Amino acid sequence: MRRPDAAMIPSIALCTAMILWGSSYIAMKVAVTVYHPMVVMAGRLFLGSCTFALGWRYLRNIRIRRQDWKPLLLMALCEPCIYFLLEGYAMRYTTASQAGMIVSSLPIFVALGAFFFLGERLSARVWTGFFIAMGGVIWLSLGSVATETAPNPLLGNTLEALAMASASVYVIIAKRLSAHYPPVFITAAQCFAGTIFFVPLLFMPFTELPTHVDIPAIISTAYLGTVITIGAYGLYNYGVSKLPAGQASAWGNLIPVAALIMGHVFLNESLTTSQYAASGLVLVGVYLSQK
Repeated sequence: MRRPDAAMIPSIALCTAMILWGSSYIAMKVAVTVYHPMVVMAGRLFLGSCTFALGWRYLRNIRIRRQDWKPLLLMALCEPCIYFLLEGYAMRYTTASQAGMIVSSLPIFVALGAFFFLGERLSARVWTGFFIAMGGVIWLSLGSVATETAPNPLLGNTLEALAMASASVYVIIAKRLSAHYPPVFITAAQCFAGTIFFVPLLFMPFTELPTHVDIPAIISTAYLGTVITIGAYGLYNYGVSKLPAGQASAWGNLIPVAALIMGHVFLNESLTTSQYAASGLVLVGVYLSQK
């Protein structure tokens, strides 16, 4: 069997990460339908942290430079803390398929983040793509019909869009930090920081603690905490350390495709003709911004 060319490995890692992330929306939907988002987030991050703790001997020799503490903390605050908080609640109100479509706008948010935080200039094409994609997101949300599993799609999709804005800051900072730290360290730092953030929230009055055992929800949470939190993030952090941030984020276009297919297969979700058109508008906007 022919081994993949070394130059292709980062792209293969990113492709695999995006397919896994597409599946995460199905797992997240299953989990938060039964358990409170705080419980799911705390569970997945705690499980991920425990896994990394087992391999701590590979990380303990890494020294964090003094100037990197603030970027590292900001990165962890944006993702997983704020990102998971927004997405956890988003999945309670919208479908996995719609959330996956909104994720395709991440490359545009990354470009905007580079504009505001790194001073990179954006062409008229990128701005046009941004407004077209956002128009598609609004159309997708307004065209949604409330159902038992998606009681408020407009709110859920808005929260998911805000999660993408938070994720864009993470992508930019992770790209800068990857020049000095291995991908496994960045992923582990996210897990530990997220655990410290979410576990105390379990004891807040607004958190509904589990009252029964639901096997599919538990399996979904375990899948999120191992395969996604460690596998997908690890592969992504590796890929983004080898490729430009814009090129790496463009692989995010695979997420909505994977989420749409898996949402239909596993959750029997489907979009209306109008929503498919709106989704197409989102992808057109992303294409223009990446052209």
